[in-house]
Amino acid sequence: MIYDESIIAFEPELIRIRRHLHANPELRFEEQQTSDYIASLLGDWDIPVVRGIGGHGLVGVLRHGKSNRSVGLRADMDALPMHEANTFGHASRHAGKMHACGHDGHTAMLLGAARHLAKHRDFDGVVNFIFQPAEEGGCGARLMIEDGLFVRCPMDAVFGIHNWPGMPVGNFGIRPDALMASSNTFEVTIGGRGSHAGQPHRSADPVMVAVQITQAWQTIVSRNVDPNDSAVLSVTQIHAGSAVNVIPEHAMLNGTVRSFSVDVLDMIESRMRTIAEGIASAFEVELVFSFSRIYPPLVNHAAEAALAGSVMRNLAGAANVDENVERAMTSEDFAFYMLHKPGAYAFIGNGDGSTRLPGQSDGLCQLHSTSYDFNDALLPLGMSYWIALTHAYLGDQSAPG
Repeated sequence: MIYDESIIAFEPELIRIRRHLHANPELRFEEQQTSDYIASLLGDWDIPVVRGIGGHGLVGVLRHGKSNRSVGLRADMDALPMHEANTFGHASRHAGKMHACGHDGHTAMLLGAARHLAKHRDFDGVVNFIFQPAEEGGCGARLMIEDGLFVRCPMDAVFGIHNWPGMPVGNFGIRPDALMASSNTFEVTIGGRGSHAGQPHRSADPVMVAVQITQAWQTIVSRNVDPNDSAVLSVTQIHAGSAVNVIPEHAMLNGTVRSFSVDVLDMIESRMRTIAEGIASAFEVELVFSFSRIYPPLVNHAAEAALAGSVMRNLAGAANVDENVERAMTSEDFAFYMLHKPGAYAFIGNGDGSTRLPGQSDGLCQLHSTSYDFNDALLPLGMSYWIALTHAYLGDQSAPG
């Protein structure tokens, strides 16, 4: 990979920005100082800023040329409620808060691209640099949209990227359809009849009902979902009882469902309800079933995914770009943007964790791990991707005509 000289010159400052963000994490809905820091940098680079969109969200709006064509480039800002195990100099300064998903790196890459594009102004149209709050379970993308993001900052398409541990640095991954799964939760409360554990015939045992429902639900994916599709139904919590010799009156089930298709999700929810209510009726207990849809499936648009793939091949070489990358059962609220605008989301390799900084814990270097750290080696590539994607979408006025 050969970088523009100005990108190479800015790399030390880009690393400093990334590490500053890592050391000062803020949780979802609390990103005030992070937002202030980003707005200050954008202001220093003469990029107008629209603030307070969906909470602490902000957009840098850079215009050049005569075209009204516009593109949105998104980075997320929030951290996770975790204690960091690393002890290097830029480790979290706030106990119980950590950038364990790389949002510090995503923000730094987009800031680097914003500075470069503001300095060179070699495109024709409008670039919207979207810095989003509350990605980690807070539906920050939806909040920004509901707060008028696409009205206040019009854009024709929107793009995003996420670092991907296990993928080599210098590599990209994308696909033209569903890339990440929907995120959904469920809760079942069972009201039975308690009794002495030595007199089970006097009870309507909610524990046995919970067990029966859990087992029966496992047939949904194996017997109702088309084998050509993919889905996950995981019961992750069963709560019941307070003493070993008491059959309780109540039990509760919680868990998650993931799928790449709304149709599959509709079917799973319907079957879960039917099975749970049928078992409750058979055991003569009361049951309340609730199902919450948190994030929709993240489905790339074919034309935008093809454009992004072309940019990646030009940057990294075809051998380093997987344009049919394996789908992930994790979820991303970037999916909300693509319910309203065409766009594409991609992965950029964060390495295998074998190269570590002094003071980095020897635990897993995976997303949402206490030992994780964004790999600074991919900052110039991520910055270059955003710049090249802007040129590909809006036109490159620096190219010979």
